[in-house]
Amino acid sequence: MFGEKEASKQVLNDLSDDTLGFGGTDLRTVRDLLIRPKAVLEAWMAHGPMGGGAYSRPLKLYLALNAILMLICFLRGGFGYLLDALPPELLTSVLEQSGKSRDAFVGDADNWMSLVMVPLTASLLIVFTTPLFRWWDPEDLKWRRGVRASLAYLNAWTVLMLPFSWFMYGASAVAMAFTVLFSLMGVVAFLRMGRGRWYKSYGPGVGKSLIVLLAMQIVGAIATCIVVAVGIFAGRFA
Repeated sequence: MFGEKEASKQVLNDLSDDTLGFGGTDLRTVRDLLIRPKAVLEAWMAHGPMGGGAYSRPLKLYLALNAILMLICFLRGGFGYLLDALPPELLTSVLEQSGKSRDAFVGDADNWMSLVMVPLTASLLIVFTTPLFRWWDPEDLKWRRGVRASLAYLNAWTVLMLPFSWFMYGASAVAMAFTVLFSLMGVVAFLRMGRGRWYKSYGPGVGKSLIVLLAMQIVGAIATCIVVAVGIFAGRFA
């Protein structure tokens, strides 16, 4: 009887992994990132990228979470609204050079912008935050474990904000409000996960979390500039 239950559980786990990209280990990792993120970090740091077999690899989980964000981005209509922030004379000039209607230009640009934004931002976040987590950790993490620590934090933050991510795209007041909320979630994720490793008391912890948020804001600005450039190029030549 026990063997049959275990076999059924494994079948469901494999089916979930094959169809959704999420298996039982991934779901357990997401659950523990929500309720005991510090334990997940310590497992990844002490027992390797699978946490001694208890958790999924942080990079795999991060890619899966960002795939969900990409899907939400497409469903929400993409990033074409970023073109509205361009100087009107620049956009008019590019439209004339492309020989397309405005709708056709924006459609081609938005397709590429939506495809590039999430993976580009996710990659830059790892690059910009890894040195900080290496610097603050009492151990000499080296780059490999430093990247793992960065991914642990980014996963904890993404898991918190994912249920509300539908509202973060666009230029509306609601999107701006949720952007502020996600920043607060970044502070919360840092404080819940890193006490004893990244900081000792809450004052320095809040300060360090704000430094991480500043790095993430810089990443957002860089990624936006690159994505708009990609959109303009795609709109003109695609």
